[in-house]
Amino acid sequence: MKYISTRGGIAPISFKEAVMMGLATDGGLLLPENMPQVSDETIQAWRGMSYPDLAHDVMSLFIDDIPAGDLKDLVDRSYSTFTHPEVVPVVQKGDVYIMELFHGPTLAFKDVALQFLGNVFEYLLKESGEKMNILGATSGDTGSAAIYGVRGKDRINIFIIHPHKRVSAIQELQMTTVTDDNVFNMAIRGTFDDGQAIVKTLFNDIPFKEKYHLGAVNSINWARILAQVVYYIYSALKLTPDDGMVDFSVPTGNFGDIFAGYVARKLLPGSIRNLVLATNENDLLTRFVNNGEYSLGKVVQTTSPSMDIQLASNFERYLYFLYDRNAERTRGSMEEFSKTGKLLFSKTEQDRIRSEFSTRSVDQKETLETISAFFKETGYVLDPHTAVGVSGGLARLEKGIPMICLSTAHPSKFGAAVEEAIGRPPEMPSSLQGLENKETRCKVLDADVQQIKEFVTQNAL
Repeated sequence: MKYISTRGGIAPISFKEAVMMGLATDGGLLLPENMPQVSDETIQAWRGMSYPDLAHDVMSLFIDDIPAGDLKDLVDRSYSTFTHPEVVPVVQKGDVYIMELFHGPTLAFKDVALQFLGNVFEYLLKESGEKMNILGATSGDTGSAAIYGVRGKDRINIFIIHPHKRVSAIQELQMTTVTDDNVFNMAIRGTFDDGQAIVKTLFNDIPFKEKYHLGAVNSINWARILAQVVYYIYSALKLTPDDGMVDFSVPTGNFGDIFAGYVARKLLPGSIRNLVLATNENDLLTRFVNNGEYSLGKVVQTTSPSMDIQLASNFERYLYFLYDRNAERTRGSMEEFSKTGKLLFSKTEQDRIRSEFSTRSVDQKETLETISAFFKETGYVLDPHTAVGVSGGLARLEKGIPMICLSTAHPSKFGAAVEEAIGRPPEMPSSLQGLENKETRCKVLDADVQQIKEFVTQNAL
C-alpha cells in the first residue's frame, strides 16, 4: 500500500514514511493510493472478533511494511491501556446506541488513535535511530491524548499548543500536570484555529521541519484516521445481521472523526448507511452540507469546546474524493480558499455531498436540554459533545435502522456544563481526582508563529 498527497506533489510513499511525514511536503494531506476491497468472507470473519484482533486485521489492509507480528504487538499494547474489556463498548440507551470511546487513559476518543500512534512512533524511531519533535494544536482532547501517548518515550519531545482558557479546566489540567522532561505545553492567546494555522505554517516550512524532525499527531496524520476507522467497523458489525445497516451520528468540528466513518463505509458499503455530521454553533461543516458553501466564520466559544472550530483540517481529504481524486483541482481549491476564505460547490456536487452526509447544528441551549432530557429518560449522563451527536442522531432516526451516536468524552471532563444540565456534577473517575493539586507547567505565548518557532527551537531534541 502506497500513500499519495491530496495535492499530487509527492511520489507515492510507504505507510512508515507517511506516518513520519504527517503533513505532505507539498502542503496536502496523505491518503492511500487506492482503497482496499473487502470480500464478504473477510467481513464474516471480522464478526465477533475482539477489538484488538479486528484492529490488526483492518490496519493490515493499509500497512504492509510492518511485520504482522510487530503490528499485532503494537495494537495489543495500545489497547491494553483501556479500562473496558471491549475497548469501545456499545450500549443501548433509549432510542439510540452509544459507542463509548472514552475508556482510554485521558477519557476521550482521541486515545483510540493516539495510544496506537505513540507506539508506532516509538517503534519506527527505535528502528531508524532517529529522533522526533512532535508539534500539534488541540481544541481540548487531542493534546492530553497525544501527551499520554508519548510521555516518557525515548527519542521524542512533544510540543502541544492549546487556546489559553478556551478549553475546560479538566482538559487544561490533563495536559499541564504532565511534567515529564519530554513534554512541553504552550497556551496561546487566541483560538484553536490560530494554533492549527501556526502548526501548518511550521510544517510547511520544510527546512525547519526537516532540521527539527517535526512529527504530527493531529488528525492530519493518516495513522490517526486509520485507527478510528476500526471502531466504525466494530460497532456496525456488532449491531447488524448479515444484510442489515446502521447509521452513525458524529459530533465533529475538524472533519477527522467523520472522515474515518466515510472510509469505513467504503470498506463496508452494505453495513453503513447514513453519516450524520453534528456540529455546535460553529457550523462551518453544517453550512457546507446544507448550502454548498465552505466559508470561514467567527469562532464561537461554547460548552463543547473541542468543536469550537471554523477551519476543518481534514476537509481537504474529503474534497479530494468529491473531486474524483483530482489532485490538481484540490490544490487549486485550497489555494483559492487560503486567499478568499470561501469555496462554492455546484448543484451536482451539492447533491453528492448531501447523499453522503446529513447534518444538524445544535446550539448550547439545545445541548444542555439534550443532556437533561436524556438523563431523565435513561439515567445516562452525556458530555456536551456527545449530546450534540445524540441530538443530531435523534433528529435523523429511521425505524428499523440502529442509530449509533459516538460518545467522544467522559462527562466528568465537562463537569460545569453537565451540572448545569442535570443539577449535579458527574461522577469523577479516579484518574481525574486531585488533578487540581498537582504541579503544572505551561508557557503562555501570543498566537504568533515566530514565538512558537523560537520556543520549539530552544527545547527541541
